[in-house]
Amino acid sequence: MVMLPAATCYSCLVSLSDKVKSKLQELPSKPGVYLMRDRQGRIIYVGKAASLRTRVQSYFRKGTLRSAPPKLRGLIHSIDSFDFIVLRTEAEATLTEGRMIKDYRPRYNVDFRDDKRFLLLRVNPAEPVPRFDLCRIQKNDGSLYFGPYASSQAARAALEFMDKRFGLRRCKPREPGPADHKHCLNDIVRYCSAPCIARITREAYLQRVEEACAFLRGERPDVLQEIRTAMEKEAEGHHFEKAAALRDTLLMLQRLIKERTRARKTLEVKESEALAGIEELRQVLHLDHPPKVIEAYDISNISGTHAVGSMVCAVDGVPHKNRYRLFRIKTIAGSDDPGMMAEVIRRRYSRNVAEQSPMPDLVLVDGGITQLRAARAELDRLGLTALPAAGLAKQFEEIHWEPSRTLPSSVIRLPLESNALKVLRQIRDEAHRFALTYHRRLRLRRIRESVLDEIRGMGDRKKEALLQHFGSVARLRKASEEAIAAVPGIGPAMAHTIRTTLDSAPSVTPEKSQGESS
Repeated sequence: MVMLPAATCYSCLVSLSDKVKSKLQELPSKPGVYLMRDRQGRIIYVGKAASLRTRVQSYFRKGTLRSAPPKLRGLIHSIDSFDFIVLRTEAEATLTEGRMIKDYRPRYNVDFRDDKRFLLLRVNPAEPVPRFDLCRIQKNDGSLYFGPYASSQAARAALEFMDKRFGLRRCKPREPGPADHKHCLNDIVRYCSAPCIARITREAYLQRVEEACAFLRGERPDVLQEIRTAMEKEAEGHHFEKAAALRDTLLMLQRLIKERTRARKTLEVKESEALAGIEELRQVLHLDHPPKVIEAYDISNISGTHAVGSMVCAVDGVPHKNRYRLFRIKTIAGSDDPGMMAEVIRRRYSRNVAEQSPMPDLVLVDGGITQLRAARAELDRLGLTALPAAGLAKQFEEIHWEPSRTLPSSVIRLPLESNALKVLRQIRDEAHRFALTYHRRLRLRRIRESVLDEIRGMGDRKKEALLQHFGSVARLRKASEEAIAAVPGIGPAMAHTIRTTLDSAPSVTPEKSQGESS
């Protein structure tokens, strides 16, 4: 028999599975998130707790089962096991709970089913006179976003403190002027620096905005004492809600500072190891100079379908995502990885030659001697015999080295702890991840489009008319039956069939990826 802590007695608990009994014994009295699973291992409920031990044990008490509403009783009877994640604060547990509910969509959760998001602080530095405001959705609009905040009170407290501390404006006009100042008292009651009447220069105001951003990124730890003083002042005045909001803001910024310091130290170590690996590569491959710029290639396909290639670039051993490229295979059919690698290399470097673009210091392909020789042959045809190329085979992590047709090929095995091998593996794995992501995106796109092919009476012309009118199947899914019927060649009957089919088909969300190369 599994013994539970003394504070928990079997007499007050419902009948439990062995999995649940053992997990109850492990529960700590700390904040965290718990995940309830059914007999198939599926996550059916996600919850948060200030004390995991108290909260989770409460589900399995006989009193809970007697007095609980039907939905909760159904959940309890469905639980076969559970997992838990210990977190530092209840606020962090709230954020984690929200993210996991959105990821797993457990059927017993409802609070986050409306996709409600936590508050963020937003500012657009490109505006003439930037201002901070609150929002819930982060967009790719050039703005800077900070957060999310576990409570709306904490987000508003951070905004109020920051505006007051840095003298930022709260008025809404995009470019406020003297006319707006006539009806505004913020420079008197809210410490606004009044850029609208040139009480401060635009350059000085933008400097304050940058300081505010640095503060929200956790780069101004000296300001934290001011928040602590403000929190204590609110507590002394018995304004406990404001004090609690400032406390949450303080905790969040302290965590940011700690994470930023840790991340900076980790990055410094990685960069140091990467530079050491680059120098080691120069020695191992007998290169004239360290391979500062490495371009790595990978192919992804399943039985030759939706075949794609990827190129990732690393500078000084560190990936640079703005230099990544994707290739959809055009000339090779079937499962011919070497042929596909040759096509990608040919397309990439023929363009470099035509545009006289800079060449990398090393070309790395995912694979052994076969893939390497396919790439080497294309480089030689383009007159790039001096451009070194190597392959990295997964099975034994061997470096296949064939710098040019004039030099013999060789196989190099380095210790797994070698910095040079770490650099090559990181770049190779990143190329593989990038290609696989693009391949999945194409397959998901095909799955979505294949829904139309399943509709009886749907020919190529009607399918083309629908996609041309709505732009994508995703937009077609959102269209009303009347809007579908208005497309030339569709009509009410076909529109009803389309609408019914789309409503019953599962929706698939594509993965994001960088743009495809020509």
